[in-house]
Amino acid sequence: MGRRFIVLLGPPGAGKGTQAARLAQAAGLAHLASGDLFREHLSRGTELGKVAQAYMTRGELVPDDVTTRMIAERLAQPDAATGAVFDGFPRTVAQAEGLDRLLAEHGERVQRAVVIDARREELVRRLTGRWLCRECQTPYHQTSRPPRVPGRCDGCGGELYQRPDDTVEVVERRLAVYEDQTQPLLAWYERAGVLARVDGERDVEAVQRALARAIAS
Repeated sequence: MGRRFIVLLGPPGAGKGTQAARLAQAAGLAHLASGDLFREHLSRGTELGKVAQAYMTRGELVPDDVTTRMIAERLAQPDAATGAVFDGFPRTVAQAEGLDRLLAEHGERVQRAVVIDARREELVRRLTGRWLCRECQTPYHQTSRPPRVPGRCDGCGGELYQRPDDTVEVVERRLAVYEDQTQPLLAWYERAGVLARVDGERDVEAVQRALARAIAS
């Protein structure tokens, strides 16, 4: 049996990062998160990392071919011998086409692209309710995991603060960018016959079971 490749998609607040890690572990696949990949190359000072850094310093997007080369290197590592779950890549149709070309060089392809769906109001509730301890970085949520004392960490008593990108205005903007970028990508995978959807508003375990069913079908 050849390698399996799963693309996991979802808006900010859908729990995609958590579910991608769980899905990869359960399926015996590498978890390939594009954000982690960039940070690793930057911290190691690789040639690709230096190229990416130059664009980022100028406030420009890293070209797709640089990202794809990072992906290619990552897929050559031993833990990707059975395949991978892509988390945060591709974000655009152009990146999806690049990934397809990369996999096709080895006679491989994306078997399933799964999107974790959630209503906009639920995503806004989740994202704007997040708070962090300034001292120990423990996360809280004003509805699903509130602190015992408002504004204070249960563990160390540190002050709780909200990240700038978790305000309502910024969250609305992030969701709008996601929709603009991702709708064409969803349509592209749908035309390819590999798109599946799961309800991301259920609890973590229920979403995990739904994802397992989606990639098995």
